[in-house]
Amino acid sequence: MREGGVRGSAGAPGSTHATGAADSGELAAFLRELKTYEGRPAAEAGIGKDRVNEPMIRHWCEAMGDANPAYAGPDAIAPPTMLQAWTMGGLKGHKGDAGRSAAYDALFGLLDGAGFTSVVATDCEQEYLRPLRPGDAITFDAVIESVSAQKTTKLGTGHFVTTRMDVQANGEPAGTHRFRILKYAPARSGPRGRQTGRTRPRPVINRDNSGFWAGAERHRLLVQRCTDCAALRFPWLPGCNGCGSQRWDTVEASGEGTVYSYVVMHHPPFPAFDPPYAVGLVELAEGVRMISNVVGVPADEVRIGMPVRVEFRQVEKDLVLPVFRAVPGSAD
Repeated sequence: MREGGVRGSAGAPGSTHATGAADSGELAAFLRELKTYEGRPAAEAGIGKDRVNEPMIRHWCEAMGDANPAYAGPDAIAPPTMLQAWTMGGLKGHKGDAGRSAAYDALFGLLDGAGFTSVVATDCEQEYLRPLRPGDAITFDAVIESVSAQKTTKLGTGHFVTTRMDVQANGEPAGTHRFRILKYAPARSGPRGRQTGRTRPRPVINRDNSGFWAGAERHRLLVQRCTDCAALRFPWLPGCNGCGSQRWDTVEASGEGTVYSYVVMHHPPFPAFDPPYAVGLVELAEGVRMISNVVGVPADEVRIGMPVRVEFRQVEKDLVLPVFRAVPGSAD
């Protein structure tokens, strides 16, 4: 990513449009204002809507296909990656927006007012300090950890905002959750600001999954294998869901699979896609599941159980994506 510029609008100091270079003094002043929010609370004295409980753990494990015995039985613990789940407010939020700070609202109001009205989550990091068990009461506090200088991405120009949430269980530190979003002004061109281009959203490639994408570039569908218990896993993770080992190697999948579940996307429209299109959860012959597009048949002809085969598509000069093509005759 590279530094971008903004152009102030008349009568609104700091108001921005991602359309060209701005006065460097104005840009620096706006960044200084954003930086004053670093270290200020994003949420205070938040209380989880529910205690850690077995039904939510069971539903999570079923959805993730995680059969680790540590998550069931009288001595069960919650999967560590559920850390954020216990703090979420659901569709209605926390009662009276309890926990959300005025500083958080003010920062996002400032960014909105400057033209950065769109938002996309980019990545998260979690640290686990102790296991969570059924019955634990969850509380949390969060801080605005950092606001980046202005960046230009393929989505548009904006600022990355990182918040750090400290989670407690029964008053004891249980874990830390860092969440990073991009507040941006969508890339636009033309006198009416109509978005152009057909750039497909890029996957987040990090140190944990870079090997998968390197394999895709070579037209190889790589699956992780635990070298201690031989369990296969997907998506790529730093540790084994079965035994917890951090030692692993890879096997090349055959690319054969079946549609385990699917959705057909009609709305909202996005320039890189032509709705309707099918997004499938594909169960590979090796037993793991992955999500990608199902191609080769009209979207309304995709069916559960349909046999598919991986196909690698060069969607950009430096990006190859695996999709799944219906086996000929399978839609009959």
